[in-house]
Amino acid sequence: MSMIRAYSELYLNDAKSTLATCFDYMINTCALSPSMTSFMFVKSGYADLFAAGNPSVISGMSGIELAYKILEDSYSVPDIPEIRFSEHFSPEYWTGWSLAWYQWYSNRRFRDIFRVVALKDIIAMYSVFHEEDITSFFNAMDEKFSKFTYSSNLKQIRENRGFSQAELASETGINLRSIQMYEQGHNDINKAQAQTLYRLSGKLDCKIEDLLENPQ
Repeated sequence: MSMIRAYSELYLNDAKSTLATCFDYMINTCALSPSMTSFMFVKSGYADLFAAGNPSVISGMSGIELAYKILEDSYSVPDIPEIRFSEHFSPEYWTGWSLAWYQWYSNRRFRDIFRVVALKDIIAMYSVFHEEDITSFFNAMDEKFSKFTYSSNLKQIRENRGFSQAELASETGINLRSIQMYEQGHNDINKAQAQTLYRLSGKLDCKIEDLLENPQ
């Protein structure tokens, strides 16, 4: 039985080009880190719209326009940085192109893909896979999913922001052991006190909902 995908393959080339240009622009022109790029892509809601095959996102705007929408949602952007053209596709361009295809192929959410393989690690795969058939990249990604061990939202966001557990505890005034227990799943972060969630979300620059596990 074949998998039902979110949108027709007829739109796939547009989707690949859009995400490729978007990531290349955000990382190489706007000088954003891969972790910040993936975080803003997901947080802005455009990752879910892209994965759902929203026509206005995957083919109704350019990659630069998508990047601007993401940046606009996260920051006040008065001027769009000048586009830097290159004769060669960058590793970041290849990453967006390949990732759009893999997301369509696997039907996985971008947030789940980034939880298993950070964007910087996908970019690092360029040197190995950019000259191979795309199925080699797909197989490598699927293998990473098969070996994946659960990591809480709190741990994922904390590491993306560059905090150690001890630093986060010091900055928020939350007991280190409590943070460790939330990250390991021994304590249910969904039942944490509102003040605890407020402190964590404030320091990690995310929504409280982003810290919850499978919020309804």
